[in-house]
Amino acid sequence: MTTAPSLRERKKQRTRQALIDTALALFGEHGFGGVTLDEVCAEVEVSKRTFFRYFTGKEAVAMAPLEDLWRTFLDELETCPADGRPLLGMLESVLLAALDRVADEEWAGRALRSYRLLQVTPSMDAHGLHFCEDTLRSVLDVLHRRLDLPGDARPRLAGDMLVAAWRHALGGWASAAVEPPSVADLAARVRDAVAALPGSLTLAAAPRAETGGS
Repeated sequence: MTTAPSLRERKKQRTRQALIDTALALFGEHGFGGVTLDEVCAEVEVSKRTFFRYFTGKEAVAMAPLEDLWRTFLDELETCPADGRPLLGMLESVLLAALDRVADEEWAGRALRSYRLLQVTPSMDAHGLHFCEDTLRSVLDVLHRRLDLPGDARPRLAGDMLVAAWRHALGGWASAAVEPPSVADLAARVRDAVAALPGSLTLAAAPRAETGGS
């Protein structure tokens, strides 16, 4: 039985969410570089000390919707059945379970704004790469603790392929998103991207047929 969060915990969650929503709104209106941390805190009426209880900086608060998904992925990975299926298929099911657990219409809107900021903000891109590498290391720690896996490159490459499929799906979803953005469409794009991975490994590098002309 899941214990309901305490009043203190609910207040903390509301403050964290207010910081995310306010930051994304301000960054979207004025640009990431056009908003200071002081301005975000003033809008939410919290101190910078309070801000740093939740986030390490502007990049972290702007990336929070997408990073929260991968933190939930790690939680799901701890309890998903280890039933002998292919590792990539297991990782895909964990990602979809995390998406189902975290994502609703409000999350989708936040994730879309976060992704679009990421595309035009180099410091967010650098932060995201660092977060991705840390997350993949955590994924491998969980996998090797829970599963009988080889010590070669294959587990890491399975994780890398999942991340590549996620990025492809997310980019396509963000480009095609309507209002409100659809979580179901994002999940479908993840499935399609993962399904395309085996074919990408055997795709022939055939030369393009020459066209007519002198």
